[in-house]
Amino acid sequence: MGTKGEVPGQRVLRAVAKRSDLGLPSGLFARGYGGQSTAAATPWIGVFDPEINTTPGQGLYLAYIFSADLRTVSLTLQQGITHLEDRLGRGLARQEHLRRRATRLRRAIAAQRRSGWVDEPELLHHADRPKAYEAASVIARSYDTAALPGEAHLQSDLGHAADLLTRTHVAHRLWWFQDGPDTLEVNYTPDGQTVSEDNPLAGFHPKDSSDYLANIVARQQVKKRHHEELVRSFGLHVVSCGYAPTTKLMHPKDLVLHRRGEGAKSGDEWLVEAKVVRGGNPTEAVRQAVGQLYEYSYFLYRERERPEPHLIGLFTEDIGVYSDYLEQRGIASIWQDGASWGGSPMAVSWGMTG
Repeated sequence: MGTKGEVPGQRVLRAVAKRSDLGLPSGLFARGYGGQSTAAATPWIGVFDPEINTTPGQGLYLAYIFSADLRTVSLTLQQGITHLEDRLGRGLARQEHLRRRATRLRRAIAAQRRSGWVDEPELLHHADRPKAYEAASVIARSYDTAALPGEAHLQSDLGHAADLLTRTHVAHRLWWFQDGPDTLEVNYTPDGQTVSEDNPLAGFHPKDSSDYLANIVARQQVKKRHHEELVRSFGLHVVSCGYAPTTKLMHPKDLVLHRRGEGAKSGDEWLVEAKVVRGGNPTEAVRQAVGQLYEYSYFLYRERERPEPHLIGLFTEDIGVYSDYLEQRGIASIWQDGASWGGSPMAVSWGMTG
């Protein structure tokens, strides 16, 4: 339909922000989106709670998204999608990540689910952005544009969606401040480089390891990103061992290694899962590492017909007898040992310790 101002549909969408007769719940505001240089395949109207989020690129918000044929419009509780592009790209990896997060967020509102609401709308378009909108949906309610329900019905549904937005936001914020395997990930800062022999750190962008403050239920806690510091330190170490570490576009994998120079084999890859050992007891860290390494090697490699990677569990301290346990299951182990790195026989054979 084009994006120029004289296009009727674009004119309607652009006027949404100035309208005062939309019957929005108190405090919420709306904006229409029809595309910029090219018309959006699935135009939409965003509804935002300024206490939660004011832009669609990141965070949670509500949206009325039209299907590509304009025959349906869906009210959906959405996750922002564009902030993930630098890390996950615009394809299947981002969709899978959004869908996993939507599943987790959906648990927070399961008891409030109403009849007629579904997980994802059907936007009827093959492009990545509509597919990402579908995957990002936590819950949705679709309407036939030729037979919309009455105003009272629409306002009731919007009020319900606004309540769900608030409930979901609480869960979203709590997960954001976790310091464990289920943490909602923070983007790595891209520099526009690609992995190369000349710059083995081009794809290595570990997250900030500094302490940060988390406000949780009216009390303030200092959380430590030991996990990120572990990844950063080991990534810098293995460069001197002849490997290129990569984190960029690798989510949900913590770290991927490729050998550089002589001895490098095409397709040879090392998958690293980093775990913090807490209270001197490695049991839980080892259990989590085993589960995630096996899960990722199956779903991210075997099911996609890629060569299976070498597996490494990376730990903040010596894991004792668990090193032999992992080795017998085809998983090498590496741990911090003061200023150096200890490891199992496989890790030593790969030249990653010392």
